[in-house]
Amino acid sequence: MWRFLAGVASALLLSGAGMVWWTNRGSQEPLLSAVTPPPQGAASQDGPGSPPAAEERTREEKRFDRYDKDRDQKITTEEYLLSRRKAFTKLDTNGDGRLGFEEWAKKTTDKFAKADADGSKVLTRQEFATTKVVRKTKAPVKCPPQRMRMTPKRRQASPPDPVLPATSTRASAQPSWPSRPREGTGRS
Repeated sequence: MWRFLAGVASALLLSGAGMVWWTNRGSQEPLLSAVTPPPQGAASQDGPGSPPAAEERTREEKRFDRYDKDRDQKITTEEYLLSRRKAFTKLDTNGDGRLGFEEWAKKTTDKFAKADADGSKVLTRQEFATTKVVRKTKAPVKCPPQRMRMTPKRRQASPPDPVLPATSTRASAQPSWPSRPREGTGRS
């Protein structure tokens, strides 16, 4: 429960900090009093101590630049299909420009041949088990065991005496669960 409350509190703090940052984004005032803003008339030349200004590129701009090999700001059909041609060339093992079924299924047939230990062109159950896809296993979750809450019906020992509410005027109250006599007390 405390972890949940701590998570909620940290989420609220982070969202509050984000709101403060968002509302102060457009202001020209420095957030720290020790920082002085540069004068408005100052030249924007990069001095020897200042880093060059980096330009912000979007994901699509980066993708466009990967395809535009000659950097003429235009993507031709050849440039667009270049990655497909490279993949096709890897599969076209005999280099005839045609992709046959054997070339397309080369990886699968190699896997079959590797698994066929006796060379019989047939996989037994044991040989087929070697072709199993190896998946990454998830790390086990290390959580402490949770304590079970015992309800009155599940208790094995006799329950404690019930606590009466402050507004009750009854001298003796019956518990909400069946009571058993305690050993050595003489009560029934």
